[in-house]
Amino acid sequence: MKFLIIQTAFIGDVILTLPMVQVLKRKYSESTVDFICIPKTAPILDNNPYINEVIVYDKRGEEQGLGAFIKLMKKIRKRGYDTVISPHRYLRSTLISGFSGAKQTIAFDNSTFSGLYKNKVEYGKTHEIQRNLSLLKPLGIEETEIIKPELFPGADDICAVDKIISGLAIKSDSKFITAAPGSEWFTKRFPKDKFVTLFNIMDKSGIKIVLIGSKGDFKLCEYIVANSTNNNIYNYAGKLDLLQSAELIRRSALLITNDSAPLHLANATGTKVIAIFGATNQDFGFYPYGIADKVFEISDLGCRPCSIHGGQRCPTGTFECMLKIDEKEIADAILNKC
Repeated sequence: MKFLIIQTAFIGDVILTLPMVQVLKRKYSESTVDFICIPKTAPILDNNPYINEVIVYDKRGEEQGLGAFIKLMKKIRKRGYDTVISPHRYLRSTLISGFSGAKQTIAFDNSTFSGLYKNKVEYGKTHEIQRNLSLLKPLGIEETEIIKPELFPGADDICAVDKIISGLAIKSDSKFITAAPGSEWFTKRFPKDKFVTLFNIMDKSGIKIVLIGSKGDFKLCEYIVANSTNNNIYNYAGKLDLLQSAELIRRSALLITNDSAPLHLANATGTKVIAIFGATNQDFGFYPYGIADKVFEISDLGCRPCSIHGGQRCPTGTFECMLKIDEKEIADAILNKC
């Protein structure tokens, strides 16, 4: 059997799709499972033994034109997939599925033009991993538990992290934490000055703090380093690829992060998570699920959530969802878990 999975959204969305791929491949071990994603997320799938081929679709780059899209659909149709499964709920994915020629196409019932899919599954109010696993029901696969995504850093990734740990003089019996202050969305970011205050409170602990993120997060992290009195903060934002970041998080005692992709990297590697939720909330299904994980949020605000992704400005102009969160409480939680 030949399966195609479509997930052309963000890094976190791809990570949370992996348990579905893992279950599918274990059920049909001799099958072909291919995966469509965008260039930014493709590296998270490197070395993944559950995926036969990663098809990279640059929908916002050179391939965003109609001609390139038609070329992609012809390529998909030519491959003769038996089943196409689309956790991604938007128009391009519906069109790819619809014109794939597959005998079976599966998606959520709230997907754009969901009537074009042959099988529709309810978009339930649960964790995203469980929600994605529910797309296997039309194949006779019932899996209701949260299954941890599996990531596969290569030898070069492990070596790169070895060098970082050695360079920071982190001994095998000492602890360090990772912190991801960034997000694509402003209202998902715990304010940088609150991160400064948080790390200042931790100054006397002696715990080394390694900042991670994309190249776009570098200046944000530099600000935090430059304005903090804590000399144990190190900026590696933009210096690591996705699997290197995952390996560094795996070796850390804890990750502190916003509601963003590093949260899902940490859950995949089994590292404890302290997550800060502002514009979004846990009801969307993207919360950390580890036993020792903790979420900080202001639950009694009528304006939350303001968007499933957050936004680039606070709709009320108050940003209470972040400003009311107490840095001292977060610091205490970090120190207690370390």
